[in-house]
Amino acid sequence: MSKTKNNSNLVAIITMCFIFAMISFVTNMAAPFGNIWKGQYSWAGMMGNMMNFAAYLFMGIPAGKMLLKVGYKKTTLVALATGFVGIVIQWLSSRSFLGSSAIYVYLLGAFICGFCVCMLNTVVNPMLNILGGGGNRGNQLIQTGGTLNSLMGTLTPLLVGVLIGTVTENTAMSDVAPLLFIAMGVFAVAFVIISLVKIPEPAQERKATVYEHSAWNFRHFVLGAVAIFFYVGIEIGIPAQVNFFLSDPSAKGAGIAVNGAAIGGAIAAIYWLLMMVGRFSSTLISGKVSTRTQMTVVSAVAILLVLVAIFIPKSVTVNMPGYSASDGFGMFRVPLSCLFLVLCGLCTSIMWGAIFNLAVEGLGKYTEAASGIFMMLVVGGGIMPLIQEYLAKGVGYMNSYWLVIAMLVYLLYYALVGSKNVNKDIPVD
Repeated sequence: MSKTKNNSNLVAIITMCFIFAMISFVTNMAAPFGNIWKGQYSWAGMMGNMMNFAAYLFMGIPAGKMLLKVGYKKTTLVALATGFVGIVIQWLSSRSFLGSSAIYVYLLGAFICGFCVCMLNTVVNPMLNILGGGGNRGNQLIQTGGTLNSLMGTLTPLLVGVLIGTVTENTAMSDVAPLLFIAMGVFAVAFVIISLVKIPEPAQERKATVYEHSAWNFRHFVLGAVAIFFYVGIEIGIPAQVNFFLSDPSAKGAGIAVNGAAIGGAIAAIYWLLMMVGRFSSTLISGKVSTRTQMTVVSAVAILLVLVAIFIPKSVTVNMPGYSASDGFGMFRVPLSCLFLVLCGLCTSIMWGAIFNLAVEGLGKYTEAASGIFMMLVVGGGIMPLIQEYLAKGVGYMNSYWLVIAMLVYLLYYALVGSKNVNKDIPVD
């Protein structure tokens, strides 16, 4: 491989990793923003998150087709422009002249941002897998991008929590306007950077080809698409309910009367921080430890951690880092269950890259279309946390995690059995 091509690949890899961070920045604003709207509308806690992920259902397959038609770079630019518009609309929801219609303006903005992150995800995952040559190396690059994704996921709920402090009936979107302005600036800068960077276009040479089969003909891909539906529900649902639990000052919640939202946001940020640690660790070992082995281990450990969290009484507490408007950052007493749930971040950290890597392994020319279908199933990140929230209202925050257990069991099955490619007779060259 020539030095020029190596340099070109390095620039493309760095660009894709930056996009991975952008995805997390947009996605992880939804759940903490839900704390604001939940104070005004009891049904709105996870609705912004739901709208964000609902967009995947509509945009997944079109995004895959867009890759084939206009390429990776143009798809990325369209996505960034769309994200800028979505953030502007969310900012408009903070304007007082909108009155009671503000919530619907916000949800529209969240939905449009969902189109953005769907397109970005459709670009970044297959590109990193292709640049890594698939297999363990492809997974290694996806985990590298995922590390930056988790770093941004750590900072976003933390920043929202700091800006909100304690959720009251007077808390409004205007309190987090600075973060929205930062988001607009990041999108604008990213648009300029991507427009100047050369990105490989592996799909352009075969965009006009008519194929005899499709990604749907591969059993391990279909089961992987279901796995990603559940995985994103797990990834979003675990920290979101921890955040809501700690933010709820009533007997049903953690009972933290002052700065509960700030403490909840800080502790949810630890979950994303641990995801970053897990992804970085996976980056180091993925060249030696198979993706399937990693997926099996973390699925089993996550099941054990959530089970322990469910059965530990709320009265058993532990000191964890948090934030108080009066004292700043410090250690706060919270239920021990939160610690075990936060530790799940180490497990969920590698699941996205592992599932994608296993699901598209051996797909060859069907990879771009598969990526679009894959992204469509990310809608699970909106549906499953919403179901979990309704369960939490009925059976309590901790008992709602039985849904998470069920989804983790499926992921364990996929790692052990479902991820094996039994359709190797289908030509993919």
